[in-house]
Amino acid sequence: MRRISNTGAARIAVAAAVVVAGSVGGIASSSAKTARAAAGATVDFYSSLPTVGSSSAQTIPAQNGIKLALKLAGYKAGHYSINYTPMDDATASQGQWTAGQTSADARKAASDPKAVYYMGEFNSGASEVSMPILNRAGIPQDSPANTYVGLTASLKGVTSKGEPGVYFPTGKRTYTRIVPLDTIQGAADLDALKQAGCTKLAIFDDTQAYGAGLAAVLKDTAHLYGIRVVSIQSNAQVQSDYSSVAQQFASAGAQCVEVSATTASVGGTALVSAIHSALPKATVLGPDGMCTSAWVTDEKVLCTVATLDMKAYPGGKAFLAAYKKAYGVSNPDPYSIYGYESAVLGINALKTLPAGLSGAKLRAAMVKALFAGKLQNSVLGKFKITKTGDTNLTSYGLYKLTPNSTKADTLTFYKTLHPTKYLHAS
Repeated sequence: MRRISNTGAARIAVAAAVVVAGSVGGIASSSAKTARAAAGATVDFYSSLPTVGSSSAQTIPAQNGIKLALKLAGYKAGHYSINYTPMDDATASQGQWTAGQTSADARKAASDPKAVYYMGEFNSGASEVSMPILNRAGIPQDSPANTYVGLTASLKGVTSKGEPGVYFPTGKRTYTRIVPLDTIQGAADLDALKQAGCTKLAIFDDTQAYGAGLAAVLKDTAHLYGIRVVSIQSNAQVQSDYSSVAQQFASAGAQCVEVSATTASVGGTALVSAIHSALPKATVLGPDGMCTSAWVTDEKVLCTVATLDMKAYPGGKAFLAAYKKAYGVSNPDPYSIYGYESAVLGINALKTLPAGLSGAKLRAAMVKALFAGKLQNSVLGKFKITKTGDTNLTSYGLYKLTPNSTKADTLTFYKTLHPTKYLHAS
């Protein structure tokens, strides 16, 4: 597999905070308790998400979700006060995450004796860089977006030799994620394409950990859905003309195409145009890395993301109301709610810890709390973190992306996918 290690006003505000926090296991009530208690120490939460480039359409809302969760908690959890530092693992010159910037972010957190929680990365390839650094420092890390299988498990034909052990040099797991991994996303994508009538699939991947990993999952899972992969084309660079790729898909008889990449790594506009020129009736689908209004297309496409219909979540309507009040946006990107829940996961773990802990002992206690397998009564519904650091959630949302303007397209929830046939990593 090709690899490159390369998101009356005071009373109203209080009411909104209580409603949303109640949907995630009583954050508001615990905040009230901690507000009355003297905080024994201040700890540091960090996030590392790309806030420049096309991925920022997903990651800035995710970062806003983190800030909203911390604000509703009063920046307190149990005996501790929380200081939050957002970082960026992307550079303006590259327009996406870079290994150097990701490493710098992780090392900054690792060198902070008060650091107890790190939210990131958005890109799976970036987490390959930060995970070992944070693991050596004993800092618990949660990703609101990573889906590449090899970060937590191994799977023949999909993951690379030594994964996931290479990311945990201490031998102890410190990484969690709250989105289902690619074995499930791949199955959800195939389920959606099968429902669209596709039996012959072509795949384009960007050669990065996420894109190539998902492509490998699709290839090995397709037969479970009565679909045959007829062509796989890969390119590590964003191109202005994908005509030759599209023609190869057409020659192979493809009826549908999966763009296994991110908007930062492939763009998407030129690729979709080329595909629809060569295959006018083909269904084009992108995974969560493409499921954003930043994927400007000239044709309707489908995409999947772990976020379901946000209004249908247990605390979805209250979350959306609070988000709108805070940021003036009524229909935020799906990753906003995952940024929120990533912060809540850390808050909930911290508030279970006794007073007086600091340094390595506090970090170790945080890790233990995160991996305790405790059921989270969250805005996403009930879920728990498994012993591998994965979520036990298995559903994906199918969205429609409709051309709107040259700046942004319209992203609309379509249906929930419940894949039952998928590869099981170990």
